[in-house]
Amino acid sequence: CNLQPKDAAKMPESAWKLLFYTLSWSYGTYLLFFTDYPFFHDPPSVFYGWKKGMDVPTDIAIAYLLQCSFYGHSIYATAYMDTWRKDSVVMLLHHVVTLTLIASSYAFRMFCPSLGLVKPCLEPDQPQSRGQEQGLGCQGSWAGVSPLLGATKPTLLMCPCRFWFRLYWFPLKVLYATCYSSLQSVPNIPFYFFFNALLLILTLMNIYWFLYIVLFVAKVLMGQMQEVNDVREYDVEDTGKT
Repeated sequence: CNLQPKDAAKMPESAWKLLFYTLSWSYGTYLLFFTDYPFFHDPPSVFYGWKKGMDVPTDIAIAYLLQCSFYGHSIYATAYMDTWRKDSVVMLLHHVVTLTLIASSYAFRMFCPSLGLVKPCLEPDQPQSRGQEQGLGCQGSWAGVSPLLGATKPTLLMCPCRFWFRLYWFPLKVLYATCYSSLQSVPNIPFYFFFNALLLILTLMNIYWFLYIVLFVAKVLMGQMQEVNDVREYDVEDTGKT
């Protein structure tokens, strides 16, 4: 793919995440739209009939197994395998919070609200890196904004998609159900503040990463970038200091 050595080192990380997110997002879509679960179209229904110790359906348990395995691995991978970036500390915190949320919701039988998280949360965690773009035949630097825009179409497309999934659907579907509907259906529901605190932390992280995408798009549109670079990456001169 004519990748530079620095970019080729990132390709396994990107390819692995592409594979996992494609499979898990597809399975989440199947659960929410091709089964009898009404959670996506009727968010308050996630708490209808809730009780302690209720059985977890097999198809939901499979989703839990996939997600717990991935985020457990991601904690190790972010710390020791992936390229270290400016947001890597936040990424580690994200994985710890997500794994805690998933494991706790399974243990306390809050699995229906977590199923509602599947579709909004399973967008890729980060913008496309420079190496991925160059691997598609976009090499070197570009003179002018128009060629750069052509090379960054995936990232430009991800900006509205990420806003729609994480900053619109996530609060509309998930936070509405957990913060408001839960108390309406199950007064004095246990662990109310614990689960909602974790979900609000994820919301703040969604805003944090969306600002990175907005910064990238702004630099492209204003002509401040001559080649496709991940704005979360450290500059070459900073690499030895970090």
